[in-house]
Amino acid sequence: MRKRSSRKYAASLRRFFKTGPGEYGEKDVFIGVRVPRIRSAVSEFKGISLSDTARLLRSRIHEERLAALIILSSKFRSSAEDGRKKIFNVYLSNTRYINNWDLVDLSAPGIAGAFLLNKSRKVLYSLASSGSMWERRIAVLATFRFIAKDDFRDSLKIGEMLLDDEEDLIHKAVGWMLREIGKRNLAVEEKFLRKHRRKCRGPC
Repeated sequence: MRKRSSRKYAASLRRFFKTGPGEYGEKDVFIGVRVPRIRSAVSEFKGISLSDTARLLRSRIHEERLAALIILSSKFRSSAEDGRKKIFNVYLSNTRYINNWDLVDLSAPGIAGAFLLNKSRKVLYSLASSGSMWERRIAVLATFRFIAKDDFRDSLKIGEMLLDDEEDLIHKAVGWMLREIGKRNLAVEEKFLRKHRRKCRGPC
């Protein structure tokens, strides 16, 4: 990973992911590795253990956390149910390291959403009520897997919970979720918007 890094690109990433004082990515560390190069590096280590992947996820370096989530997602897709449960538990235990929108968007649908597809989704409501913006975004993004199956109930309920959220990145996530619902059932999206039109903010 570090052989593939670029100081110039790292500076660009720090600006793009808002790492300045008071910004949502404050103090995040970038070394400047492009995503295709991260995926290339990851492809050489598909056999890394789950415990070592969890260690990588706890790295202070953003790209290393991204690499860990790519590995976790790959392991999840190729695992049986017991393995998927372990990966899901690792994911939930380390949400404080899934702390930017690219990390959430990469992993929440394919790990959290996929695991909960045929299970109780109660944990998503706990995440949606969290003081962590990123856990709230995980709750929204996880429901994209349900939307793909024409199951909109939890997406709409969680979206309703977050209408008064103070964070623009949450409103963007809810708006994105509503757009995906509208692609599959416009009447459901329009009903939600009519009901909540006075409370909707931003993209919603």
